[in-house]
This record gives sequence, C-alpha cells and structure tokens, in this order.
Amino acid sequence: MNIQRKPEWLRKRANPGEQNGMRHLLGELRLNTVCQQALCPNISECFACGQATFLILGRTCTRLCSFCNVEKTAPLPVDYDEPARVAEAVARLKLSHVVITSPTRDDLPDGGAELYATMVAAIRRASPATRVELLIPDFLGSRSSLEKVIAAQPDIIAHNVETVPRLYQIRSGADYRRSLDVLQICFELAPEIRTKSGIMLGMGETAAEVLAACEDLRNVGCSYLSIGQYLAPSRNHYPVQEYIQPELFESLRLKALQLGFSHVESGPYVRSSYHAGKYV
Repeated sequence: MNIQRKPEWLRKRANPGEQNGMRHLLGELRLNTVCQQALCPNISECFACGQATFLILGRTCTRLCSFCNVEKTAPLPVDYDEPARVAEAVARLKLSHVVITSPTRDDLPDGGAELYATMVAAIRRASPATRVELLIPDFLGSRSSLEKVIAAQPDIIAHNVETVPRLYQIRSGADYRRSLDVLQICFELAPEIRTKSGIMLGMGETAAEVLAACEDLRNVGCSYLSIGQYLAPSRNHYPVQEYIQPELFESLRLKALQLGFSHVESGPYVRSSYHAGKYV
C-alpha cells in the first residue's frame, strides 16, 4: 500500500519571498534551473543563499521517466548563447561551486556534449576559481560524447543511476549497465576527475539492493554519492512506495563510506546537487 501522507520530517515549506532575487536574475538572463523544473523541496533554501543548479539545453526531455517532472514535449533548437549567460550568472553570484545539468537530448547527434564543453570553458573565463560539476545524461553511451565532456576538464562529472536495476522500467529509455559504463569510461579516461552518482529511495527498492548498487558504483570508480527520498511531483507520476526513516539514511551513508566512497550525502532532502560543494 502506498503511503499518501508525508511524515513530519518531510514537511519542508517553500518560501516564495526567499526566491525573489534569484528568480529575477534567472529571468533577466533567460536561464532555466532544475530547481524549478523538478519542483525541488530545497528551492527556497538554495535560492536564498544564491545557489542554483542550471538546466541547459532547454526544458524538454526526450525520454519518459515516470518519476521526473521535466517537460516531455518536442525539444527546441540548441541555444548557443546559453553558455555565456550561465557564465555571467555564475560570476554575478560569486559561486565557489556550480552544478550544470540538462534534460536528456537523444535528438542531438552528440546528446548535447559539445554545449557542456563550451559551458565549462565559458565559466572558466568568467569565474576561474569556480569549481564546475557537470551532471550529465548517458549520451546513449557514446564514447565520443563523453570524450568531449572530459576534454573540457570539469572538476566533477556526475551521472545518476537513480534507482536499483530491478526498477529500471521507471527510467524509460535508460539502461542500468549503460549508466555504470558512463561512469567507468569517465574514470578510465580521466581518473583525476572525480565521478559522482545519486540514488533515490522510496520507489520500492530494498536496502540490500541499494547496497548492491553502491558496490556497483564503487567498482566503476565512483567517488561521490548522494542518497535521497523520492517525492512524486504529482499524482500522475510514479507513486512513492515508502517514506524512509532518517535513521536508515544515516545507516546507508556509513555503509557506503565503508565501501570506499570519498563523500556521501544521505538524507530525506538530499538531492544530487544539494550542498554539492561539500563533496570536495
């Protein structure tokens, strides 16, 4: 039976007043964030302190994952001026660490890898001291696309497996082994660039399956891990199967560290880019 009522530890309230400054900047520069598109529960906290995860390559995804709130309509052409505007935002916000992500763009020959690389270069010029983390799609496993991203020398390359292999029907168009391969290729080609992944809980997985996925990630050289609670964006999305007790998040964090991860963030409100600067 699905649990409909959120427990006390999952009742964080958004405060629109805390978001005004960031929303004004994003509107001025015509930028998107995953914070807004994914209905992130941490949006007020992050926007209030000048943090945002930028969503490049449009707001439309070419896949149909049943847990995700990103739009599923026809994608727009690539905006090649976007890197300069993101770089300006990073410089104006004086970010020490920035996360750049995108919807999956299977319609593009390289999945958008070239724009990711251009984005890194633009940020390096505008704000040289800023650490750049790229949260990339799987690029359909294209090695040449991954090579473009790696050549740009971001500080972190992240790619989320999201859930355990048994539940991958939730990730339409994705493949668990392919996601592991993405991380492994990045590690093999550039071991100096740390890799990162994320898992959501409460989708029907078992603790044993989560730990097995953690072992798989370590086996492909993954250094950083985020573990958070899945929250369905609407009644039309994949339903939450369970709200996980905070104590289990802490137990999983400790066990993941024992597996050899350099840093693990694990908790009900943890998202892949939440407190991303803490990982380094």
